[in-house]
Amino acid sequence: MVTAAHPTPLATAAAPAPRTRLPAVRHLGPNWYASVMGTAVVANAGATLPYQVTGVRAACTAVWALSFLMLAVLLTARAAHWIHHRDQARAHLLDPAVAPFYGCLSMALLAVGGGTLSVGEDWTGTGVAVAIGAVLFTVGTAIGLAGAVAVPYLMVVRHRITADQASPVWLLPVVAPMVSAAVGPLLLPHLPSGQAQQTMLYGCCAMFGLSLLATLVMLPVIFARLVTAGPLPLALTPTLFLVLGPLGQSTTAANKFADAAPGVVPAPLDQGFLAFAVLYGVPVMGFALLWLALATAMVRRARRGGMGFTMTWWAFTFPVGTCVTGAEGLGAHTGLAAFDWLAAGLYAFLVAAWALASAHTLRGTVTGRLFAAPRPAPPGPRSATARTR
Repeated sequence: MVTAAHPTPLATAAAPAPRTRLPAVRHLGPNWYASVMGTAVVANAGATLPYQVTGVRAACTAVWALSFLMLAVLLTARAAHWIHHRDQARAHLLDPAVAPFYGCLSMALLAVGGGTLSVGEDWTGTGVAVAIGAVLFTVGTAIGLAGAVAVPYLMVVRHRITADQASPVWLLPVVAPMVSAAVGPLLLPHLPSGQAQQTMLYGCCAMFGLSLLATLVMLPVIFARLVTAGPLPLALTPTLFLVLGPLGQSTTAANKFADAAPGVVPAPLDQGFLAFAVLYGVPVMGFALLWLALATAMVRRARRGGMGFTMTWWAFTFPVGTCVTGAEGLGAHTGLAAFDWLAAGLYAFLVAAWALASAHTLRGTVTGRLFAAPRPAPPGPRSATARTR
């Protein structure tokens, strides 16, 4: 005889299993913000191309609107992720392969904010554009500065990292303040003259230095890993393009300083910003082209080896976009047509890469493949170190 205290196997099997709320967002990581960055930079870079064609600005404004919508949707989805899957969110922070992608949140806010100030005002009006741009800049900068400290701190005290795990993904948290440095000057004309404008300009210069020096600390480690441990895993190979981010963005920021300095700082200091933009930007752009060639060769090799689509393909967009804006600034300040041609050529690459990454991401979103749990990485020193679906 079976008593009530000892349920039958049938009763046990019939007990409903616990249901996970909003399972679609459980594995939605911070790397998704790269799609917002990559979309926004298409608009930002296209708006200042040296060769303007009828309809280009309208198209850039439409792309900016798309990036704004993507940001709103993704912020909502990520909020649901933190509310309903807090265990997974904490696991992301403690995962050395995922935590650096939190830098993408800041850069997504800043990229969309910069686009609002440069092309969004065509649809919203100047007043609304400045208000939105100021909010996104403030929040994005605060998050970026916090992440530039918090993520390296976690890498030191909580993550357990070996030398062969070094990758360009590590640059993401420290590049975010450089994006703030490049976007901040767009707000200068809307600030009171005098102390307010000077504080903003010099604050952007400080973030420029913060990000640049942190990048210079990390780059040798990343390159040493490449030459001692060999190529990155196939899924991570596109992240080699991330190195272009601090190079192109710092060149862009230096040129933005030169544009903003006259009337904000006294002469001849304002001309010093112009000299710095050229003397710094030209050599750095040369190194960026060297790295672009190396990264492209490595991606071609990985593609022949069977590299399929993952979200790391968005690395082909935003970093290249920063090189477009950097070349645009150098063309304006040097008067050299070569930089104008470079900007146009890189922009063509950017648009093609964005279209490719967008098509694959849309397909993976519709099928649900990109929301599935990541497959375990195979053992070995060259296994993938990121959840890159």
